[in-house]
Amino acid sequence: QVQPGESGGGLVQAGGSLRLSCAASGRFFSRYAMGWFRQAPGKEREFVAAINWSGASGRTYYADTVKGRFTISRDNAKKMVYLQMNSLKPEDTAVYYCAADSKHSDYVAGYEYDYWGQGTQVTVSS
Repeated sequence: QVQPGESGGGLVQAGGSLRLSCAASGRFFSRYAMGWFRQAPGKEREFVAAINWSGASGRTYYADTVKGRFTISRDNAKKMVYLQMNSLKPEDTAVYYCAADSKHSDYVAGYEYDYWGQGTQVTVSS
């Protein structure tokens, strides 16, 4: 079991950058795929990015809306996951959640994930 906890959110101007961090407590962190999701006010939660477990060489997956701007990475020794967000747009404004997945079948689907953090707010001003 792992418990994710996000940090690094804040207010940034359009075109700026933020780096979100996710610290995961618990055992066997490297066996979990880790994902980032976001939820804007009045909208459903959506997939942002995922990175699979160390056994599969850390392959990454991105939503089309963030591809080329966001980068997900992980440090298994530190039990950390990061989301580097560049060229931010007002439409990136949302609460960002980190999640852990033990099933390794569909990284895009939120229901796939076993454990979720509390979220961190990202606000991008125009």
